[in-house]
Amino acid sequence: MEREAERGKRMLRRRLREMRSRLTSDDVREAAAALAERALELPELAHARTVAAYVSVGGEPGTMPLLEALRARDVRVLLPALRTDNDLDWGAYAGPDSLVRVRHGGKMALLEPAGVRLGPEAVGRADAVLLPGLAVDARGMRLGRGGGSYDRVLARLERAGADPALVVLLYDTEVVERVPEEPHDRPVHAVVTPSGVRRFRESPPGH
Repeated sequence: MEREAERGKRMLRRRLREMRSRLTSDDVREAAAALAERALELPELAHARTVAAYVSVGGEPGTMPLLEALRARDVRVLLPALRTDNDLDWGAYAGPDSLVRVRHGGKMALLEPAGVRLGPEAVGRADAVLLPGLAVDARGMRLGRGGGSYDRVLARLERAGADPALVVLLYDTEVVERVPEEPHDRPVHAVVTPSGVRRFRESPPGH
C-alpha cells in the first residue's frame, strides 16, 4: 500500500512539474502578486508576529512579494537553509539583499538567508509556516517536492507540541481531488492560490 502511494506521488509530481514548466515568467509574476494579496487576508498571517516562509525557485508560485509585504508589516520572517543531511536550518529575512544563492550538489540553486543560523528548532517559534508543495487535496493533504525536508519540519513541530498555522501556496490547478497519502503525511490548515483561500480547519479563536 505504501509503495503504491509512493508510486502515485511520483507520477503526480511528474505531471505537475511538467505543467509548471510551461508557465511563462509573466504567468509566475502575476500569480505571485495575486498570491501575496490573498495570503495577507488570512487571519493567521494578518496576526502573525513570526512567519517561517521560503524563497520560491523556478516555476514555483512566487513568494517574494509576500515576503516583502510581511516585512513591511514588521513581521519577523524566517527562511530555510538546506543542511547537508537534507534537514532545514533557519535564518532571518532582511530584504532581497540579505539572500545568497547556494547550490547544493547537483540540485537547483536556492536563495538562502545570509545571516546567522538560528538552528532547526527555530521554526517552532513561528505563528505560521508557509510550505512549498506541488498539490493539495480536498482533505488538506499536501504533495511535497519529494526531498523530505518539510516532513522533518512538520515532525519537529509535532514533537515540540507547536501548533502554527500550516499554509501551502499553489496555483489554482494544483488543488486536486486526492493526493496519495503515506503514514507520515500531515494535513495543512489552508491553501492559498491566486484566486483565493481554501481552509481545512477553522481559524483559531481570536483570529
